[in-house]
Amino acid sequence: MSVLVFIDTAEGHVKKASLEVLSYGAKVAEQLGTTVEGVVLGTVSEDLAALGKYGVRKIHHVKDGALDHLDAQVYAGVIAQVVNASGASLIIFSNNVDGKAIAPRLSVRLKAGLVSGAVALPDTSNGCVVKKNVFSGKAFANIAVKTEIKIISLSPNAYKIIAGEGTAEVVPFTATVGTPKVKVTSVVKASGEVPLTEAEIVVSAGRGLKGPENWGMVEELAKVLHAALACSRPVADAHWRPHNEHVGQTGIAIAPNLYIAIGISGAIQHLAGVNRSKVIVVINKDPEAPFFKAADYGIVGDAFEIIPKFTEAVKKLKGMV
Repeated sequence: MSVLVFIDTAEGHVKKASLEVLSYGAKVAEQLGTTVEGVVLGTVSEDLAALGKYGVRKIHHVKDGALDHLDAQVYAGVIAQVVNASGASLIIFSNNVDGKAIAPRLSVRLKAGLVSGAVALPDTSNGCVVKKNVFSGKAFANIAVKTEIKIISLSPNAYKIIAGEGTAEVVPFTATVGTPKVKVTSVVKASGEVPLTEAEIVVSAGRGLKGPENWGMVEELAKVLHAALACSRPVADAHWRPHNEHVGQTGIAIAPNLYIAIGISGAIQHLAGVNRSKVIVVINKDPEAPFFKAADYGIVGDAFEIIPKFTEAVKKLKGMV
């Protein structure tokens, strides 16, 4: 069972999620006694050969400029050609926005079984069994994939990035590129030092902050921790913060290493979007707040007193004062 990884890019740069998928793919290939190859679509400004340190040995690069913007149907068609040419029988994506759009379409084209949102390495001792979250992270399911070609999409931040040594052979791939049906007329970027979907630390706040004028202390804490900013839905609905920062079931689902929730009660809809976080810290003055039941660590107290002290302590720990 040969392995092919989709290396996702944005504006010519390889996404962090792709490094996770490469590391994951390399380990799966090791389990299967084979090697992992990659596929990159569109114009890339980075040195693709350097990705060899994450375990990939060969990268198929389709340089067509028509692929610089995502059209999931077109991408699926091109990747299918690479799969057929390389003979890959296991294709791995990140379960990010792009992966969620492309993988199901590729699954239909290749008549391949798909498991989305994998959280662990597949069990390949007897077939291919993949573990994933179900019911908004409340349980796990082990899915057996029995088709000849298999597709796995890995939940972001579910597997650590493993860097070693080596370089990859970058091979140009000539593909028939369909006419995109999606035309990009403008791009509006979300602000913030760290993209929310790729952040390892997220600092989030809710209505407990009482108003947008009090967000300065949250922004300072996020800056000190080199974290992404997030918020609860009521905050976004009240226009205290932009909607691209809204995390939860109806917002962005995240899985950082550390999630700090300030003044958020922890409604089930919010929990559904953040419960895959490895460590959850809750700061709330209400000791009965539901979020404390899901927290790894909790601080009962006034955020307006705690956050400045928390920020100062982090600064001292990092030698910033």
